[in-house]
Amino acid sequence: MHRRFMSLIMPRMEKIRMIAEILTTGDEIRTGGVRDTNSSYIAELLQDAGTIVARHNCIGDDINDIAAILKEISKRADIVIVTGGLGPTEDDLTAEAAAKAANVKLVLNITAHKRIEEFLKQRGKKIITSLNAKQALLPENSIIINNFTGTASGFILKINKAVFFFLPGVPFEMKRMMPQVMEYIQKELNAFCLFNKTINIKTFGIPETPANEALKDFRKKFKNIKLGFRAVFPEIHVKLYGSGDNKEKIERELKKGEQFVIEKIGKYVFSTDGKSIEEAIGEILIKKKACLSVAESCTGGLIASRLTDVAGSSKYFLFSGVTYSNDSKITVLKVSPKTIDRYGAISVETVKEMADGAKRISGADYSIAVSGIAGPAGGTEEKSVGTVCIGIADLKTVTGKRYNFPFKERIMNKEIFAAAALWLLLKRIKDED
Repeated sequence: MHRRFMSLIMPRMEKIRMIAEILTTGDEIRTGGVRDTNSSYIAELLQDAGTIVARHNCIGDDINDIAAILKEISKRADIVIVTGGLGPTEDDLTAEAAAKAANVKLVLNITAHKRIEEFLKQRGKKIITSLNAKQALLPENSIIINNFTGTASGFILKINKAVFFFLPGVPFEMKRMMPQVMEYIQKELNAFCLFNKTINIKTFGIPETPANEALKDFRKKFKNIKLGFRAVFPEIHVKLYGSGDNKEKIERELKKGEQFVIEKIGKYVFSTDGKSIEEAIGEILIKKKACLSVAESCTGGLIASRLTDVAGSSKYFLFSGVTYSNDSKITVLKVSPKTIDRYGAISVETVKEMADGAKRISGADYSIAVSGIAGPAGGTEEKSVGTVCIGIADLKTVTGKRYNFPFKERIMNKEIFAAAALWLLLKRIKDED
């Protein structure tokens, strides 16, 4: 932890909840040409850390406008995360605007310059251009935030009452740098902040309204814990926020609150520590020393993609086949042509044979298969858009289920089909109905 950071914070007599704001810069964001995903990502991290995220701001690529809004925010916020405008081009003006707002000079940061040289050298570029050298010019007295995936160093700067964290606008780079920012905020500001903790309980299969109804008595029983819901299609996340001076008391209350949620809607819960369904599946498969294969039709590889997004999935993931056509189901998975002729490609009978075929090909302990109608066309009275059949095979049995989801949008259906298949698999490997 950088000792100079402490000099940026004014001593406080009592603990408080820090007020945070987020500022996104760039004409492409301001005009809607590029979606601002950075702000939502940062806001969730700040909220979970116990700060109050008061505002999201956006400004274009004008140095005077950026400097003006930095000054404005600096008078009302304690913590500010700024993204964008740290690149090598002429419209990357954030560092210069920050220096102007703080009334300091831009100076060459030797550490930043060396990092740029090293980064470019690793990519076969021996000479640092003037444009890249520009990225090493940072406001005087600022503290560098390391960027190991790009040339734009971030930096920390105090302006009036606020501590600003400036980060690149590229989401990949920003996300790799945010742990440094959160470490600063959580450790260095902890002496001045109330203790804050968030529990994220993830559910699948219960909509937000029924979940809220099931937990209607929560606020009466736990007055010191804030209950919130977040829809992350097709999941509902139940958030428990605790804040106060007494760490032990808050943690006890949060634990009781978590137990209350489990008692009410536990059959829909797949994680209480923020893990995804695929991460939960992977952990169990590793413990069981078991392997998995997948056969997909309507989801087009989405299930396999989600499973292999998990680091270390090669320990248990063996095979994936996107058998989109009937011929591929027959020739690759050995689904009986008679089964498809009699019941159709979208049927419990077909997906059971698909799952069994994928397990047989791969030698896996478990296999899942899906076939459905993602839409928007292709539905019938018997099998409407949103119909999906899911088959699961293990060492003993092969089972199948059919669901009808109410959505008409193709992408939404693919996402919920994949989630439903993973949910059923999780239940199976946990030996639950």
